[in-house]
Amino acid sequence: MVWNSLRTTLFDAVAPAIRRTLPRPVGTVSWYGQQEAHRVGYYDTIRRCGLVGFGALDRELLDAQAALVGATGWWWAFERVCVMAERPRELHTEPSPGGAEGERRLHHPNRAALEYSDGTRSFVHHGTIVPDWVVLDPTAERIGRERNVEIRRCAIERIGWDTYIEEAALTLVDRTEDPGNPGCLLELYDSPGGWGSPGRILLAVNGSLERDGTRRRYGLPVPAWAPSALDAAGWTYGISGSDYSRLVRRT
Repeated sequence: MVWNSLRTTLFDAVAPAIRRTLPRPVGTVSWYGQQEAHRVGYYDTIRRCGLVGFGALDRELLDAQAALVGATGWWWAFERVCVMAERPRELHTEPSPGGAEGERRLHHPNRAALEYSDGTRSFVHHGTIVPDWVVLDPTAERIGRERNVEIRRCAIERIGWDTYIEEAALTLVDRTEDPGNPGCLLELYDSPGGWGSPGRILLAVNGSLERDGTRRRYGLPVPAWAPSALDAAGWTYGISGSDYSRLVRRT
């Protein structure tokens, strides 16, 4: 379980953000430093516990790997030169939703989630790498100019849908009770012009609880022809609005 948790956290959550901060080397092979902690730690643990014996050369190599894990990030070995990158001075994470073995993902609500001593840094919103403005100064104007759907989503989550709707002056097309999610509303808005293509946004509430017990509010892109919130919701399920209106419960 520890192996899987560390491997998923390091390779799926942390490593991509670190790669984004580094120039892509041409014609060279890079090696992991601290990103190999889960692998080196496994062999070092069974050695220390006396569960297996290693030869002299293997012990020397394992000691070198353990030292690298504790002292460096990426490193590149050449014939006469070895280039080694420093480890981040700050790395902030949060539990990954649905993680069965304690997996974590990068996130910080107010600052860079990953930062090096030379000032190189990455901003991450709940595991999604974003430009710095999404965390430091999200505005409806910047969101309107952003073409990347995931970055837009993160920025809107930062300021909240109510604030974004007001500041972006979105036009409400339709609002109705969500039959598949009692007590919650479906709201249909025209998409802002800067989003790249004509369409509408269906604002809904998640049918399942989040880890903190709340229900997340989210927006779904739907076709411009959708005349009502029920028709838009039905379209997301591949059914008609009248069929969706008879839904008892959705998740």
